[in-house]
Amino acid sequence: MAEWRISGFDEVRELGAGAQGRVVLARHAESGSPVAIKYVRRRPGDEAAIERLRAEAVMLGRITDPHVARLYRFVSGEHGAAIVMEAVNGVSLKALLAEHGRLAPEAALIVLKGSLKGLAAAHTLGVVHRDYKPANVVVQGDGLSKLVDFGVATVAGDGTRTGTPAYMSPEQWEGRPASPSTDVYAATCVFFECVTGHRPHRATDMPGMRRQHLTEPVPVDELPEPLRPLVTAGMAKDPQSRPPSADAFLTALEAVASEAYGADWEHRGIRRLAAGTAALAALFPLGGLLAQGLVGGGAATAQAGLLATTGAKVTAAFLGTTLAAGAGTAGTIAFQRAGDEPGPTPTTSAAAVVVPVRSCGFNEQRSSPTRHRLPSEVRLPASAAVYQVPFRGVRFIGPSAGSCTGSGGSGIGTARVNGVEILLYVDGYECGFFPDSEEAAEVRRTMPQNCGSAQRVSGREDVPTGVPEHQAYLVTGNPITRARGGVSLVMRTPWRSGMSDPGLLISCSLPRSGADTCTAALTHRLDEIMRPRGVSQAALDRAARQIARYVDAHLR
Repeated sequence: MAEWRISGFDEVRELGAGAQGRVVLARHAESGSPVAIKYVRRRPGDEAAIERLRAEAVMLGRITDPHVARLYRFVSGEHGAAIVMEAVNGVSLKALLAEHGRLAPEAALIVLKGSLKGLAAAHTLGVVHRDYKPANVVVQGDGLSKLVDFGVATVAGDGTRTGTPAYMSPEQWEGRPASPSTDVYAATCVFFECVTGHRPHRATDMPGMRRQHLTEPVPVDELPEPLRPLVTAGMAKDPQSRPPSADAFLTALEAVASEAYGADWEHRGIRRLAAGTAALAALFPLGGLLAQGLVGGGAATAQAGLLATTGAKVTAAFLGTTLAAGAGTAGTIAFQRAGDEPGPTPTTSAAAVVVPVRSCGFNEQRSSPTRHRLPSEVRLPASAAVYQVPFRGVRFIGPSAGSCTGSGGSGIGTARVNGVEILLYVDGYECGFFPDSEEAAEVRRTMPQNCGSAQRVSGREDVPTGVPEHQAYLVTGNPITRARGGVSLVMRTPWRSGMSDPGLLISCSLPRSGADTCTAALTHRLDEIMRPRGVSQAALDRAARQIARYVDAHLR
């Protein structure tokens, strides 16, 4: 008999299969958004598997956090049940360790930090994962990670011998109640494995594994000295001696990491993780879709990490109520919020992503690396990075492979990296770019020397901002240098809003293969200039789509 499929999704390929079901990569038929669908077959007289999937949907549906794979939908019918989830574009931590053996301490700390944030979101809702292990952590191309598979998650206080033996806490082995510290124990086990290349307890039989977890000390002498107290606390035999929650453990982690590896440990850790996943890029589930342009909407294609898709959010309150029928094959029931669309739809208003920032040389200065929350309409490609220069804290996006430099004087400043260049400030730029503005008239009156021949531009396309006094347009080439090739975005903010606004022009002259980086660079710069001046999110979203189309049409 042919495999059961829910309607509204086009299956791309199978990601895994077992005795009870399978997991597939699929696309939402209307939007083209990628999703992962976990199917469980319905067997006569055996409803346990279906109920476990329903329970997983209840648990996963209660959690909304960027470090946990999102649930979109639960469907149950005569042939089985399915949950539609976020398709995370990355590889499992298990595969990463199999490829590299171990991780640098900073990279291992980043994995643990991300996992603790995801677990903390679950713990806040009274959910204990109970099966944290390398196979259930997916590391994305940008070095960030997500938790997946809440198949044996439970409410805090439940006591069963459930989990993966190598990472089970003493209380799990004894069937005692699970608590947030149960997940802390498992996460610390995995952290030990990331740093050393092997599990803390390595017995080959179940009695030996049980004995080690219950009674034998953790071999912390195999760890770098600064990390030993962290692992000792996280793997304490008595749950009361461990950090009481993932949040508490996270606080301890950040203190240890900063003291042992410096203030920029996160930047180095993310960079090393991203480099480690690059060797396994062929395994990324969405790699083929992105390359072939099969991911719909444009908004979800540019980011190699978190997917910009959203849709019906299933919660425990709605899983017991039938709100929509007929969403699948005959007899299939979909549980979703009233008024929600039946599946994921791309949106440029997704949760913002926090990324590291690289420093950029500027007049022999270096800015301190920090972190930056990308606006929701910007998708950062895996091959791009965010840079910051000391000039008023200006940030911009450019290729990650290259050196960022800058220079400046009294009238003009620039910052550039491998084909992306921003203009930081120019006196009288309005004369050539926006000659009809009040500011241009004032410049012609007071500084006529700055209003020579008008700049000639090609392919001009105005970008509506929704705020008349703030204008922007796209053009081919660079209207300042007169260089041909590439695309530029020119922006105008009235002097009464601040005369020396930085970054009023950004030019991108990358080859066609760098279109995603050009789109991100121009969109990000527009947001940095226009959002503080009252330009709405809707207008920025429209501009992002317009920039993507323009770059696609004009970049050669």
